[in-house]
Amino acid sequence: MERVRGFEIAKGFENAGINIPVRKTKYSAGYDIEAAEDVVIPSFKKGMNPSMVKTGLKAYMQDDEYLKLCNRSSNPKKKGLILANSIGVVDADYYENPDNDGHIMFAFYNIKDEDITIKKGEAIGQAIFEKFLVADNDVASGERIGGFGSTTLEK
Repeated sequence: MERVRGFEIAKGFENAGINIPVRKTKYSAGYDIEAAEDVVIPSFKKGMNPSMVKTGLKAYMQDDEYLKLCNRSSNPKKKGLILANSIGVVDADYYENPDNDGHIMFAFYNIKDEDITIKKGEAIGQAIFEKFLVADNDVASGERIGGFGSTTLEK
């Protein structure tokens, strides 16, 4: 079978009991993503960095696709968790990058007054594969040289 798009276990998580994401219904757009380990998300204080929640996963896809990371609809109300970047974008060239093997992480802020604990295996978000378009005058030629937040403009 030809590999088109999908999920794999990221390096370092091979024996960590990571579940490959699945869609729960045949009309679901998103694949449910779980936390790879227990993590405490502290209550937000001005100036703090978001908490990075590891998934133990990486994703492969076609060159004209990306993986959109979305919050669970219940997270803000039930747990006070919001994505620091509103949505996450995982580019096709993030897969197996030299810095972190393409390990996917969710960046959360906790807007509740108390710290929130996420348990290993708990659903934290959704991932949706999508196509993208480029403009007529697009001349992108840079190459990714690292992991999270490392897209370059080098030629």
